[in-house]
Amino acid sequence: MSNKVYEIVTEQILEALSKGTVPWHKPWKGGGLPMNLKSKKAYRGVNVFMLSLQGRESRYWLSYKQAKEMGGQVRKGEKSTMVVFWKRIKVEDKKSGEEKTIPMLRYYRVFNLDQIDGIADPDATKDREHTPIEEAEAIVAGMPNRPEIAHKEQRAFYSLKSDFVNMPRPESFDCGEEYYSTLFHELGHATRHESRLNREKNNYAQEELVAEMTSAFLCGVTGIESKTLDNSAAYIDSWRKHISEDPRLVVTAGAQAQKASDYIQGITYDQKEE
Repeated sequence: MSNKVYEIVTEQILEALSKGTVPWHKPWKGGGLPMNLKSKKAYRGVNVFMLSLQGRESRYWLSYKQAKEMGGQVRKGEKSTMVVFWKRIKVEDKKSGEEKTIPMLRYYRVFNLDQIDGIADPDATKDREHTPIEEAEAIVAGMPNRPEIAHKEQRAFYSLKSDFVNMPRPESFDCGEEYYSTLFHELGHATRHESRLNREKNNYAQEELVAEMTSAFLCGVTGIESKTLDNSAAYIDSWRKHISEDPRLVVTAGAQAQKASDYIQGITYDQKEE
């Protein structure tokens, strides 16, 4: 039965890719390109990575002074994040005695809006009420040797080193189906761990395809693919360059995704043959 579902989902994904897909979108609130709320200037360069990796609710940041100026208060015990910038300063050339301008690296510290009381987030919208989907919850609960799943940061990732899945808050997703689609993706990554399927040889592109196809298969098994398939196809389409360079990539990833989907469902190959 599962193999038939996998085939149908694969056909639907390939059909969506052949027609052209809408751009993939992040299906939960939070994150986004970081910006200083007071200056309305987006952070650039390495600051984008330094701030985005904090996994904060808002994309807006302020220095302690800026927060005070805008009527806010950084909560006690909150830790700041460093951002850097180049400042051009004038100095005297020791040899010629002439004045010249040189760049000097400086830094200052900022806080995310979710660390500050008294200032509203311009992008904030009311969270929807999350209603667990029984079929999806059953698959997650029944996964053998399941990694720890927590909602510590507003970003989705699997840590191979810690064998840990982090998920954004369920209520911050566009819909419940997208929450489980994203969770299935991260659990797909978790099957690569040496204590599970040990996919240590996969490169980054192949591993992402495996995880997303695993998610698509499990959404098909639980009957929620109608609300998630377009975004899955769009995500897979974002790897088109890698796929075109290696036509076997989708086939190989699809086979690995079948094994991952079966593993998460607790299906052994002996059971499948029966």
